Order: sequence, then C-alpha cells, then structure tokens
Amino acid sequence: QVQLVESGGGLVQAGGSLRLSCVASGRTFVGAAMGWFRQAPGKEREFVATISWSGSSTYYTDSVKGRFTISRDNTKNTVYLQMNSLKPEDTAVYYCAAGPSATRYSGSYYDWGQGTQVTVSS
Repeated sequence: QVQLVESGGGLVQAGGSLRLSCVASGRTFVGAAMGWFRQAPGKEREFVATISWSGSSTYYTDSVKGRFTISRDNTKNTVYLQMNSLKPEDTAVYYCAAGPSATRYSGSYYDWGQGTQVTVSS
C-alpha cells in the first residue's frame, strides 16, 4: 500500500500562488499515475489534475487549465501541484491519489492522502 502525505496548503489572497506537494512512501509508487482532487465545503470531491507515471500525459479540469500545473519527480516519490492566479472558488481540501492510470475518475485511484486545506481570500 502506498502512503501519501500532502503539504503546502494555506491561506492566500486571490491572485496568489501555492505549490502543493505529495510524498509517497511505503510500497513503491513506480508505475502509478498520480492525481489531485479537491473537495469544497458542502460539495462533492472533484477532479483537478492527473499525471501519468512517465509525466508525458497530463489532464486538467477546465476550471484550472492555464493556472495549475501538475508535475512529478519520481526520484523523490513526489508529485506537485503548482497553483497560480488562485481564486476564492479554489478554496477546498486538496487530496492526492495514486492509481493505475491517469484518469479523472476518482474510483480508479487506490490510495489517497489525508488532504491539505487551501483557502483563497477575496
């Protein structure tokens, strides 16, 4: 089982930036695709971005395209989410997840982190 730990969340003003990190430990995550999801208060968890094991394939939800960038460093077992031009509607708990393929479907992911809070003030 892969254990995932997110960090980098916090409070930021609209227009600001944050970089989230997710470190994997335990069973190697070699070969795993990694995804970022988020859940705002009173809303369902939603897909944000995903990246294949090689990093050659990335996908984003429309609302973050051009603002967020997902990347990974397999030598450090870490996946990142660079978030720029943040908006109040980006406020949510952000989760990273590991799965067999880069997909937007949360049910495909077999390991999840505990989440990190991102709050964007207007």
